[in-house]
Amino acid sequence: MKANCIQTNHCFVLAVVLSFGISSLASAQTYGPNPITLKGYSGGKTDSTAYTGQAARQVLHTSLKKLASQGNGSNAKELKELMMQYFSGKEEGRTIIAPGSRDGFTIAQSTIDQISKGVNLKGKTYKGVVNGWPGKMTGSEVIEFMINKAANTKGGFDPVTGFDYPQLISKFAMGAVFYHQAVDNYLDEKLEADNKPNDRPYGEGKHYTGKEHSWDEGFGYFGAPVHTLNLDANQAYGIAKMKDQAVADYNKDGKVDLYREMTYAHAYYAADSDKAGTDYLHSIFKAFLDGRKLIAGANGEALNPDQRAQLKAYAETIKTLWEKVIAEAVFKYAGSVYKDLEKLQTIVETGGNAGDTFRAYAKHWGELKGFAMALETGGKDLGEVGTRINRLIGYGPVLLGGGQVTGIDADGNYQIGGTRDIGGYMVHMLKLQKLMDDTYNLEAKKNDATGDLEGLVNALSEGSYSEND
Repeated sequence: MKANCIQTNHCFVLAVVLSFGISSLASAQTYGPNPITLKGYSGGKTDSTAYTGQAARQVLHTSLKKLASQGNGSNAKELKELMMQYFSGKEEGRTIIAPGSRDGFTIAQSTIDQISKGVNLKGKTYKGVVNGWPGKMTGSEVIEFMINKAANTKGGFDPVTGFDYPQLISKFAMGAVFYHQAVDNYLDEKLEADNKPNDRPYGEGKHYTGKEHSWDEGFGYFGAPVHTLNLDANQAYGIAKMKDQAVADYNKDGKVDLYREMTYAHAYYAADSDKAGTDYLHSIFKAFLDGRKLIAGANGEALNPDQRAQLKAYAETIKTLWEKVIAEAVFKYAGSVYKDLEKLQTIVETGGNAGDTFRAYAKHWGELKGFAMALETGGKDLGEVGTRINRLIGYGPVLLGGGQVTGIDADGNYQIGGTRDIGGYMVHMLKLQKLMDDTYNLEAKKNDATGDLEGLVNALSEGSYSEND
């Protein structure tokens, strides 16, 4: 199909139908293809949609998470070098570690280059200081520090500190790269009139306008399949879990395309919340879709003030709901940690074996901490709320003997101390849930345990507990 055909609405819809093999116009509400609107373009491209670099970074992230669990005590140097290739390298030939094909779910790509070449995570990582992590490190420094620790830790889990590095690396990187780049860059300053304007190409030789590509890149960092409006929450969630190829394989070519058909990162967590009755995934996707239609409707002209105002309104919807998705995850995992602590308290009191329960606690705490630190990277000063979040969680999970990680020394070793115990930390998790709900007006509130707060505080106050947050 020629470029001059798909610039008309009729031919554009036809292009969607032909591309994805669908039979109704209602099913054509996909993110792309979009018409070529760039004035003067004479090349052979027929679709202005492009976010391959963002999709490749999604896969770099999932691969890095998988690698973080592969320490065996003797492969530290080699594993660290390999992990750094997926974080900061741009080498050709990097294999996709995860997600990979398995019975009943065939992945189309096997290397990062098949999605996009020369991309990494480090160059897009939050450059500010992360207050939730000891040592006053920047975002990329935090991830590199964790990579080094993971490579030197069997299975990515350190029982001395309670750190689960695959979870810490994953949840923080999702925020420090994907969330940060989308809400504090592409959906922020790049929407200004003189930044990547719509009447010029995004870059020399490109076939899409500045605003088209900026918007697409924000969408790619969210991590939703192009056919999200045809999916319910369970289906979108299941794609990430690689459960139903028929649902994922929208163009029916027998494979799942990691560029267009996979659920990643915060889109997955939006779907997770939506299983409890919210509508984050579709609402965010629809705002991206409507914004892209608005840009295409400008037909290669600079956006006028009304169009930019509307586009910024769509962006604000996305940013607000995306932040809520992360806040919902903090709430959920604070509840998981609380439940784990209840079990651990019983085990400790009865002299049982706490190994498996402590491992589950560490996993949930890593998810909690990673998401909480991610909130710092969205371009907003969290102020008092951020301080309270960090004080309630601390730098590490409370250990069975009391105390937690309190800092890092000059040699990069953790310092452990403090006076928190299991009961006091349980109170902190419930206070954290209440803080998240009060601040972000949450809707899903999975694992809500705030009803236990007053009784727990009263019970502990009869002993030696005193509030210290």
